[in-house]
Amino acid sequence: MRYLVSQTPTIMPALSLRNFGKAVVIPFLLVATLSACATPEGYVARDGINDPFEERNRKVHAFNKSIDQAILRPASRGYNKVLPPEMRMMVNNFSDNLSGPGLVVNNLLQGNFKGAITNTYRFALNSTLGFAGLVDVAEMAGVSEVDTDFGETLHVWGVGEGHYVETPFRGPSTERDTVGMVVDFFTNPLSYAMSGTTNEYRQGVRVLDIVGDRGRFGDTIDSVLYDSADSYAQSRLIYLQSRRFALGRSGDATYDDPYAIGTTDPYDDPYEDPYAE
Repeated sequence: MRYLVSQTPTIMPALSLRNFGKAVVIPFLLVATLSACATPEGYVARDGINDPFEERNRKVHAFNKSIDQAILRPASRGYNKVLPPEMRMMVNNFSDNLSGPGLVVNNLLQGNFKGAITNTYRFALNSTLGFAGLVDVAEMAGVSEVDTDFGETLHVWGVGEGHYVETPFRGPSTERDTVGMVVDFFTNPLSYAMSGTTNEYRQGVRVLDIVGDRGRFGDTIDSVLYDSADSYAQSRLIYLQSRRFALGRSGDATYDDPYAIGTTDPYDDPYEDPYAE
């Protein structure tokens, strides 16, 4: 949910030739970087989890956990106390709506034209009748969002997930999804259509939405981070299973990661921690 502009935004804002070049070239440079990633010599994945950099990842996880404990968790609790549920929902709707054009771009890159049409219609409907996205009238009309990202686009293109990584502030990810996260900053047409100040408001609303999500799923997140015996292993397992399942629903039911060597089926027991002693 971003800055509430005074005029209804267009469905697909025009990009300048220079900015369009950036939006096209940068993703492919990052894809090339990801393709160059190599599995460390002699490394063998365990239980479908490719985590050769676990020691480093655990340090990042400890950092993220300290940030959550000191800042994000208290901020989310205060946010929930100050804003009533109706206003929090409007913030969430507004943020989701302004991510719509980015979803359309990824739908098109994936060849999912039905999803592109659906998300374009949602953006147009919510931006007008929904008061710039404050109200999700499209969902009320039975038109649900076709959620996606550039990480899924890479998956559709046949790029493997690579190693598991924990990124600062963002948390659990993979090499593929980390590249996707970076590319998504450049592929939303609204980031080029809005002015500098407007973009700052847009990013500010996104931060509020993240804080709101932390409060909405607070009990679940707390149970993983603070109640489990090994919060790193637990969050890693949950992320990989949920992400692989989500991508499987998009057409790859028999997911086969080319980076995995001699792996076993990670879905044999979804509640078993492969690193538990």
